[in-house]
Amino acid sequence: MAAEGGHGPQTSGDYISHHLQNLQVCRDDTGQWVWNTCAGNPMAINVDSMFWSVLLGLVFCFMFWRVAKRSSAGKPTKFQAAVEIIVEFVDSSVKDTFHGTSRLIAPLGLTIFVWVFLMNLMDLVPVDWIPLASAAIGIPYMKVVPSTDVNITFGMSIAVFFLIIFYTIKNKGVTGFIGELTLHPIAPPTKGAGLIAAPFIIAFNFILESVALLAKPVSLSLRLFGNMFAGELIFILIALLGLWQLPLHFGWAVFHVLIVTLQAFIFMMLTIVYLSLASESH
Repeated sequence: MAAEGGHGPQTSGDYISHHLQNLQVCRDDTGQWVWNTCAGNPMAINVDSMFWSVLLGLVFCFMFWRVAKRSSAGKPTKFQAAVEIIVEFVDSSVKDTFHGTSRLIAPLGLTIFVWVFLMNLMDLVPVDWIPLASAAIGIPYMKVVPSTDVNITFGMSIAVFFLIIFYTIKNKGVTGFIGELTLHPIAPPTKGAGLIAAPFIIAFNFILESVALLAKPVSLSLRLFGNMFAGELIFILIALLGLWQLPLHFGWAVFHVLIVTLQAFIFMMLTIVYLSLASESH
C-alpha cells in the first residue's frame, strides 16, 4: 500500500515510522558525533524536541513580557485580556489548591500551563508541513510536538519531583521527610513486645511510600506523553488518506483542542497538588 502525503512511493509503515522518528545526535563507539544512528543509545539527544521546546518556551516568555510591558488598564488589547484571563485562572487554581505559603507556586503553575499548552498545540500543525520543509533543506527527520517525546515529559516531571522533595524537607525537615517514608501508613509500635516487629513495619512502610513517591513523576510524565502521542498517531493515520483526510483532520483537530488544553491543565493541577501535599504538616 502506497502512502500519500508528499513522501513518494513508500509503504504506510515507512510513512508512520518516518514521522515518529526524532532527529537524533549521539556519540558512537569511536567518540564521534553521529546523526540518526542512535538506536538503543540512552545518551542520544533528540535535537528536534529540544529545539521546539526551547523555542516555545521563549515564545511564551516573549509574549507575556510584551503584554506586561505594554499593559494598559484603560483600553486593554484583546491579547492582553486573554493573558489576564489565563493569569487569573491559574492564580485562582493555586489559591484553591495550594495550602502552603510560597511565591514560587503561582508563577510555576502559569509557566507549566502555558508552556505545555504551546507544546501540545503544535500537534494541530498538519503533519507533513514542517517535515517536508525540513527535508527541503536537508534535515531528514523533524518531530514538532515536544510533549510526544517521553524524554521531554519525564524531564519536566523530574523537575517537579525535586521540588516535591525540596518543599517536603523545607517544611517538615529531614526527619519529617524520613518519617513520612517510614512511619506511614502503618504506625510501628513504640513499646512492649511489639518493638520486635517495628523494623519490619518500618521496612514495609518505606517500600510502600517509596513506590508512591516515585509513582508521582512517572505518572505525571506518562499521562501527558501517552495522550499526546496517541493524538499525534491519529493525525498521522488520517494523513495516509491523502486528499480525503481534510474533513477527518478538521474534525479530529477540533476535538483535539480540548485534549491539548486539558492535558496542560492536568499537568499543572497535579503539580500544584503534589507540592501542596509536600507543604502540609500532616
